[in-house]
Amino acid sequence: MGHCLSCFNNQANADVETSQRQKDEMTEIVTSNQVPTVMISDYPQEEPLLHNNDNSINCYRNSSHITNTNALNSLNEYCSSDTVHKMHVNNDKTPKPFYQKLPSIPRSMSSIGSSESRVSESKINQLFDQYKDSLEDAILAEGIENLCNDLQLNPDDFKVLILAWKLNASQMCRFTKTEFVQGLKSMKSDSIKSIQQKLNDIINELKRDSEQFKDLYRFTFKFGLDVTSGQRILPADIAVLLWRLVFTNDEPPILDRWLSYLEKNPHIRGIPKDTWYMFLNFCEYVGDDLSSYDDTEAWPSLFDDFVEFENDQMNQNVTKNNTKIQD
Repeated sequence: MGHCLSCFNNQANADVETSQRQKDEMTEIVTSNQVPTVMISDYPQEEPLLHNNDNSINCYRNSSHITNTNALNSLNEYCSSDTVHKMHVNNDKTPKPFYQKLPSIPRSMSSIGSSESRVSESKINQLFDQYKDSLEDAILAEGIENLCNDLQLNPDDFKVLILAWKLNASQMCRFTKTEFVQGLKSMKSDSIKSIQQKLNDIINELKRDSEQFKDLYRFTFKFGLDVTSGQRILPADIAVLLWRLVFTNDEPPILDRWLSYLEKNPHIRGIPKDTWYMFLNFCEYVGDDLSSYDDTEAWPSLFDDFVEFENDQMNQNVTKNNTKIQD
């Protein structure tokens, strides 16, 4: 009448067998057209699919796990492709760090400019030892004279003043070791020849740079003082010599009359610092005829006396000329 349990079971088993048979047929169709998926767990971890040698690929080809002919052919095509070849080649080379790929800078280019400015302190020390005093660690009058001879200069040459300025010498006829070494290093000179060349360069700079000359002019006053005795006023005779020296290359029109006035007036014993400094302004202001001088300005009194003296001289000359004409 109805279905018994055994019939139902038989029918269910038949359905299961039919379904299983259909699945097997589908599996054969799929496996015949594509490469089977190989699980990593099926192979030892120490033998990756794409290793650095070709044996691993060959082992994979010969593996008993691959039985389908079409799948094996597909694998052969893949293994012979350029992709696997490139991967194999690239894996043989260790990537180089980025900085190794940059072109190296030639030594000659990396040292441009540095060799010209490099000086040898040991050579400077040797120069100092060559001229220093036998009893004192300084170059004194005799050593300076020998240095000037090697530089082909007279001791009263303008370049010797420039050298003292660049060495920042604290007093005349004396170069301490510190002054000599540090000064030549700042000049980038370590030989007689390089000192000679540098002095020539500095003279050209002084002609172009008025501020540099002003610095040299102010140094000259300090350089002439006797610092050992605490001197603060420059003796007149020393001042005359230094004025002539510092204006060697650019002499003001009024200089000769000014120095003549100082020499003719023995009561002028010394030149204070402000008078020395203001004389540079005085030369620029009055020109060559003193006509623009204003005695109401805050000039040192010595300038007032000088201008008055010069005006008297001019008036006397005018009077004498008029008298000669009348005669």
